Amino acid sequence: MQNHRNTKAFYIFGLTMGLFLMAATSLSAASLKDQFAKSAPQSTQKVDHSNFSQILGKHIVKDKTGLNRVNYQALKSQQTKLKAYISQLETVKVTNLGKEEQFAFWANLYNAVTLNVVLDAYPVKTIKDIDISPGIFSNGPWGKKLVTIEGTQLSLDDIEHEILRPIFKDPRVHYAVNCASIGCPNLQNKAFTGSKLNAQLDQAARDYVNSNRGVVVQNGRVSASKIYSWFKKDFGPNQTTLLAHLKKYAKGPLKNQLTQTKTINRYFYDWTLNDTAK
Repeated sequence: MQNHRNTKAFYIFGLTMGLFLMAATSLSAASLKDQFAKSAPQSTQKVDHSNFSQILGKHIVKDKTGLNRVNYQALKSQQTKLKAYISQLETVKVTNLGKEEQFAFWANLYNAVTLNVVLDAYPVKTIKDIDISPGIFSNGPWGKKLVTIEGTQLSLDDIEHEILRPIFKDPRVHYAVNCASIGCPNLQNKAFTGSKLNAQLDQAARDYVNSNRGVVVQNGRVSASKIYSWFKKDFGPNQTTLLAHLKKYAKGPLKNQLTQTKTINRYFYDWTLNDTAK
């Protein structure tokens, strides 16, 4: 009987704590969106991402499938430069920037921090094995506070899900941020910049949609990345709007094949590290 009481008490405690954490997370998410939604439309301030472009240009190698792989082993020796770039971004008052500069800032920050996280744990088979997020059931690094912007500590989840997605409401966010996996859209070999942002995002979308990591059609059946399932509301209310999005960026035979279908039959994803050593 005592064991039953303890079990019940533990269950109630766990449920209470779960509800508390959910409420705290909701409040935190709302405050992050409110804090970083501010921008300066008339601002001419530019963030210098040239050091990140140099790092990317030297350590990204395109394989025969079109996947941009990262030479993490070589990049490890340059990690000090990567950390210096992240520290540079931490000094930026992002709310003083225009919208395009802000988008580029957040996307580059996300990608630089992700690279740094992988390098800290390297060698590793998948980023999901880097269990540094808080909580008993943590999986991966996405929940850990890793950078401080305008006095606020942020995690990778904060940057992607509480800032980029809700503030910009642009599905191309998913082609900009890279989670260090083969299944993810390419990590670009140049940093995003505000002045070239739209062209860069469109090219990233085309590269992914037309790769076998994005969309594959065989015998009339459409398979697509789980990104389109995980974040389906970002691509529209239903599969019709998702297919319209895919057709917008598809080329050649794939575009014709998508025109003849109304359903995505399955979703797939590969969490293997996007390493040149694989």
